[in-house]
Amino acid sequence: MRTQDFSIILGIFNFILVFSPICGDDSIDTEGADRFKIEGKVTLTDARNSDWLGVTRVLVDGGDYIGYLRSDGSFVVNELPSGSYVVEISNPNYIFESARVDISRKGMVRARRVNYLQFSDKTSMSYPLDLKDRQKAKYFQTREQWRITDFLMNPMVLTMVLPLLLIMVLPKLMNAADPEAQKEMQSQMKAFNDKSTVPDISEMLASWFPSTDTKKPKHKAKKK
Repeated sequence: MRTQDFSIILGIFNFILVFSPICGDDSIDTEGADRFKIEGKVTLTDARNSDWLGVTRVLVDGGDYIGYLRSDGSFVVNELPSGSYVVEISNPNYIFESARVDISRKGMVRARRVNYLQFSDKTSMSYPLDLKDRQKAKYFQTREQWRITDFLMNPMVLTMVLPLLLIMVLPKLMNAADPEAQKEMQSQMKAFNDKSTVPDISEMLASWFPSTDTKKPKHKAKKK
């Protein structure tokens, strides 16, 4: 009896070992049917050689999935489930544009630009992706250089220099003017300085506001 029980247990164990890989393969195939990919191309406008390809990475969702560039700049990121992904290009010397890729359960792919300043901006992009560089990466701020215009446009300098320029330039302009214009200006200045031609302000105000005090006649008392 013990020999029969042992043979039965051994047969069950062998059955499990034989058919377990088949079941495992079926599960893998089922998962692979729900996986998709993101593909595209990265372009560097002023590329002089292909050294930048080796230091460039394609980051999906901040590095959850990573892709590498081929010799022509194309890339493919596989084994992605359906959902929304942000595709970024990581390069130490250049900044590239980013894209958002939406993959439906049926495998429909839609791409649009990523704008971190205006989330309402939904500019569509072509697919497969074509990501280009925007600018060079700047890690340091350039030191400001001293310029003569900064000194001349200083408010303190302007308040000191402009009056001196007016004092020096205005007399020359007056001398270079037409003699008739000079005479007319001098006559206007004399008329302005002549006090006799200027009416008295007190008399002008008195004419505008007549006095309200009226002299009442005095009644003399009659003697009886």
